[in-house]
Amino acid sequence: MRQRWGLVALVAVISFFTGGWLLQRGAARDGDVYQSARLFDDVLSHVSAYYVDSIPQGELYQKATNGLLDQLKDPYSVLLQGDDYKQLTETTTGNYGGLGIQIDVRDGWITVVAPLPETPAERAGVETGDQIISVDGKSTEGWTNDQAVKALRGTAGTAVELRIRRAGFDQPIVYQLTRAMIHVRSVPPGNLFPAGIGYISLNPVAESSTQELRREITSLLSKGMKSLILDLRGNPGGLLDQGVKVADLFLDADQEIVATRGRARGATKNFADQARQEWPSLPIVVLVNDGTASAAEIISGALQDHDRAVVVGVPTFGKGLVQTLFPFSDNTALKLTTGRWYTPSGRTIQRVARNEEDQAHQAAAEARADSTRPDSGARPTYHTDSGRLVRGGGGIVPDLIVRQDSLTESERVFATALAAKFTEYRDAITATALQLKNSRAVASEEFSVTPAMRAEVLRRMRAKGVEVSDETYAKATQLVDDQLGYEIARYVFGRPAEFRRRARDDRQMQTALDLLTRAQSPKDLLAIAMTQAASAATPASRN
Repeated sequence: MRQRWGLVALVAVISFFTGGWLLQRGAARDGDVYQSARLFDDVLSHVSAYYVDSIPQGELYQKATNGLLDQLKDPYSVLLQGDDYKQLTETTTGNYGGLGIQIDVRDGWITVVAPLPETPAERAGVETGDQIISVDGKSTEGWTNDQAVKALRGTAGTAVELRIRRAGFDQPIVYQLTRAMIHVRSVPPGNLFPAGIGYISLNPVAESSTQELRREITSLLSKGMKSLILDLRGNPGGLLDQGVKVADLFLDADQEIVATRGRARGATKNFADQARQEWPSLPIVVLVNDGTASAAEIISGALQDHDRAVVVGVPTFGKGLVQTLFPFSDNTALKLTTGRWYTPSGRTIQRVARNEEDQAHQAAAEARADSTRPDSGARPTYHTDSGRLVRGGGGIVPDLIVRQDSLTESERVFATALAAKFTEYRDAITATALQLKNSRAVASEEFSVTPAMRAEVLRRMRAKGVEVSDETYAKATQLVDDQLGYEIARYVFGRPAEFRRRARDDRQMQTALDLLTRAQSPKDLLAIAMTQAASAATPASRN
């Protein structure tokens, strides 16, 4: 008995001194985390001490961090630092310190596209078409958009001097402005079409989106709105909670909006509507395209699955991954994919793709496809609350597939001829529009682009070294007329006039207007849309 206890004690002592080594040996075969960490430290210290080029240890850690995230093969999991983190904050809140000017580079100068309402720029009298030729005494000639944004933005309360060239004025106009906290609305002022059809766009899904959307719908209702077009085209998404709240506006209590599934605690969750909808009798068409992603897909998917809206356009981007933001400091945060989300009918929003570029390629290919049928039979099928068939397999497939007009062969030849000179072509278009504004040659919003206007664009293009034959240019008349018409409407009559002109040429918008003109209720709208979809899916009979 004593010998047995002696043997046990000996084994215990040996295990005490060798157990860790034995444990590491055994666990190393399974990829022991401690041995891997030791290996990482060894590699790091050797690179720091012996690598042919001197690299600070802080930089080595940064490279290792970036390498770790890169190996996840997930383009949405990234470390945000400095300006990148600041940009994300501005996008999700809509707030930044600045003057409130939408700008673009035209003819080598920073040009005002539009001053935002109730901002220092608008109050001072800055106008659409003004050229900002200097900021605080520094010439802006040749500046990029990024350079201009950095110069114009800054801490609220700080001063900045703008020198502006305006058509019709011999001398530059000097403005002494004070920066303020600017809020960029994710829901701009809406528009009201004939027959009481309202139009509201939402982009992106930000902190104030639900509040702004409710306010804009209420405003349009007071002006006689009877039905609504909600435009989510080009909306890259944003905040999950705001996507849920926006959908909540149009659904009834306890209806599911989206479900998330993930590995970590709290990542698996069902989000349901919290209150009765405010406008149950309002027919709604939601417009989507291949640029509609993430939280915008949650909204369109929930409204489609619960038969609350008719979705029109082309299949959406297909970003169904949940990102969680982990702030580490005032200017650093980790944006990490922590789950996937699913629509109420069980559809996954995430496309099966190798990477983000592949996702974009797939979505763009569907948007360009010649067929008007909803999709190939390879996509899995699901059903809405009323039993309507909807397609899964990534992204939101609209109830009515409506593709925008593509370029004709002649227009593609023209675009190819422009090649690297597209910026010069765009500058010629804008310069012509500004000349017409200055000369007051266009008196009505219903103007037509004339041959003289078109000839002026060509003259300005050639003056900038753009080589395009008369024949090639003539065959692209419709394309040039459209683009010049939009630009003239913007600079002469303002953004609302440009919107109305674009809407007239927008196939998806016109489809929505046609549906809502004929629908008296949400139920009517669904019936009309389903009849139209069935007709489009049925091959034409042969005589």
